[in-house]
Amino acid sequence: MDSPPENDVCSVCHERFTLPCQANCSHWFCGSCIMRVWHHGSALRPCKCPICRRLITLLIPTATAQSQRHEPVASQILENVEKYNRSFGGGSHSIMQRLRDLPFFTRRLLRELMDPQRSLPLVFRARMIFAVNCTDYTVCLSPIDILPEGVFGLVGFIDDLLILLIAFLHLAALYRSILLYRHGGQ
Repeated sequence: MDSPPENDVCSVCHERFTLPCQANCSHWFCGSCIMRVWHHGSALRPCKCPICRRLITLLIPTATAQSQRHEPVASQILENVEKYNRSFGGGSHSIMQRLRDLPFFTRRLLRELMDPQRSLPLVFRARMIFAVNCTDYTVCLSPIDILPEGVFGLVGFIDDLLILLIAFLHLAALYRSILLYRHGGQ
């Protein structure tokens, strides 16, 4: 989603969202509320989501929040969000965190690819097409398979799934870097 659900409220303040931000776990918070959660804990580590307890490594403000940047209070909150993203948005630290983030980034990437109003950088589109084509070739058309299905059956099929997983992780990492660049992690 590009904005929080209409009838939902911030899980921290239990009020309507002000300067809504989406965390990498897909939960929505007021920008000021999630910054308070972060400042309440260690400022040297990312905060945990108050709902699911996953580490928040990226906060994405909505377009409406970005449009309020000219207001002093909103500007300060958005600067804090950008600081948070610069500090903790460099990437997931473990393979488990990357696997947990995969659905979030894949959904956003597909939504952005289908939206004609948004434009992804040409370099990213080229890398994505290359990765998908390499995956297709490796999984479907390759005459030289790592573990051929005809000989190894299910194990040969699992190695193809592993290649697909690696390709999706790579695409999610590329998309994460674009989101980080857009939302303050330059």
